[in-house]
Amino acid sequence: MNRWKLLLILRKQGNLALRRSPAFEQSIVAKIMTLFGAGMFIIYFIFIGSFMALGATESRTYTLVLALLPLWLAIDFGERLVFQQTPAVMVKPYLLQPLPFYSVVETFLLNTLLAGFNWIWLALYLPYAVILGFGGASFLTVLLVILCGLIMTLANSQFYLMVRTLAQRSVLWWILPIVVYGAPWISLPINEDWFDAQMDMILDFTSTWFFFVFSVVLLAGLFYLNRWMQFRYVREEIMKLEKKEADMKHISQYTFLERFGQTGEYLKLELKSIFRNKAIRQRVIMSLTLIVILTLLISYTSIYDGHMMLNFWCFYFFGLYGMSTLIKIMAPEGNYIDLLMTNKENILSLLKAKYYFHVAILVVPLLLMIPAIIAGKFSLLMVIAYFLLSSGMLYFTLFQMAVYNKQTIPLNEKITGKNNVENGIQFIIQMVAMFLPLVLVSVFILLFDETTAYVALAIIGLLFTLTHPIWLRNIYKRMMSRKYENLEGFHASR
Repeated sequence: MNRWKLLLILRKQGNLALRRSPAFEQSIVAKIMTLFGAGMFIIYFIFIGSFMALGATESRTYTLVLALLPLWLAIDFGERLVFQQTPAVMVKPYLLQPLPFYSVVETFLLNTLLAGFNWIWLALYLPYAVILGFGGASFLTVLLVILCGLIMTLANSQFYLMVRTLAQRSVLWWILPIVVYGAPWISLPINEDWFDAQMDMILDFTSTWFFFVFSVVLLAGLFYLNRWMQFRYVREEIMKLEKKEADMKHISQYTFLERFGQTGEYLKLELKSIFRNKAIRQRVIMSLTLIVILTLLISYTSIYDGHMMLNFWCFYFFGLYGMSTLIKIMAPEGNYIDLLMTNKENILSLLKAKYYFHVAILVVPLLLMIPAIIAGKFSLLMVIAYFLLSSGMLYFTLFQMAVYNKQTIPLNEKITGKNNVENGIQFIIQMVAMFLPLVLVSVFILLFDETTAYVALAIIGLLFTLTHPIWLRNIYKRMMSRKYENLEGFHASR
């Protein structure tokens, strides 16, 4: 079998694996919403590309869209964190087949280049190039914009795989994309004249065919470097050849939680899950790191000084950790859900422990936001309102997923999950949790003054917080009414 046939067969089997996944039926709504989101992205890119092309045509800076590639590639990198899997996930089922290991890995790397996600960016470059053509730019310039934009996007897909693979071994590797995408903007807050001179140099470089050659060489270099890395690390990941971690010399007992009875025992479980399970620990580290970075940007720069943007980020700081963990609530417990079902109201105590733990976590962003409060970016009333709204309405919304989640996620796999497709209810609840508080504050500010709006939000959040025993018990009862359906789903997705 030649490599072309292998490529076609593996692409076909990948599509069949998705359709035959236990989550396929429950994720139809999510697929529809994903297509809708992709359509919105395309429309948004067309608008941006057209708007930029009009300005570029007027100023004769034809390659302006290429000069802003660090921004587009940073957005592309962030989106790939949600959609793109590492090769180790896809290669594993084929190790027992009579197929050459290296050819299979190469095939999956080629599939990352052919993925439809890469081609969405043509919605930005094509309208831009077409308007340039009608605005007087040469055909070669138009072709240069399209080819270089697409090639750099493909190169970015290989860079993402490299960073994601290395970051599974050390979280410090996440510094690499921050440096790569942030380096072109360092001179902006220091000296605007330096930044303008730097942009002129980038525009001059991107308007030549040397940039096309550079793009091709960069893509080829990243592909072969990534190929070498995947040959080494995929086998290591699958065959478990990593170095053994040092033996633990001390086992934390968290005895101070014993006074809380069974809820305290589940608080211990929550803490031990974070410190002992790689997948959960990685999610916690990534969330808290992102909160730290964003709070520093807000506190010490003016990049997000708009009124609505400050409201959005203030709420997002408090809600980010819960949105990244509670949206998959009960999914880690799916690994041992049968044990939890053996005793009466074990699940209720677990839900209470999760709630108290996530409320305690809100103290972290609260402390990190002190510099922003001192700098006058956030008012104290605004911070308190969003703190209570997160502990109340946000967590009330996200905890509803305990009723509907029925897919087990691995505890210790340091690679992207295996087709844990979100179901439609999960997607809807996540959107409601993210945007409903912002809609409420906008409505309240229109109807009343800002102080009254934040007081009203604080009261709403406080009511949900104080009534948490009531709605947690309601969630518990609804879970028990669906326990056999959920158990079947957890068993099927292990």
